[in-house]
Amino acid sequence: MVKSREGENVRLYIRGTILGYKRSKSNQYPNTSLIQIEGVNTKEEVGWYNGKRLAYIYKAKVKKNGTHYRCIWGKVTRPHGNSGVVRAKFRKNLPPRSMGDRRYVEYLNLDHVLKDELLGFVLEKQY
Repeated sequence: MVKSREGENVRLYIRGTILGYKRSKSNQYPNTSLIQIEGVNTKEEVGWYNGKRLAYIYKAKVKKNGTHYRCIWGKVTRPHGNSGVVRAKFRKNLPPRSMGDRRYVEYLNLDHVLKDELLGFVLEKQY
């Protein structure tokens, strides 16, 4: 049996860096993004992250729904190569200016958690 941890903070995310789009020599495929997850260095370690949610959070000039912050949700689909990079699909393709940004990979499958609550939690930690 695992001993419960009462009173300790639990982190529900890990940082990732957006490397770019999936591409070949002459074409790029903007519907699939490549992301390097912090601390993941092998293809075997990527398996745990398959199906986990991604949040690309950005700040917009115009307020919408009472906030300047917006989010594009995505999902880790599979590994890319042998060095711990993952492929991810987002609901809307990521903008080109996102390349090189550090964003968050959620640990949980968020079917039972309200995504707005988690987004608020991540925003508190980031900004």
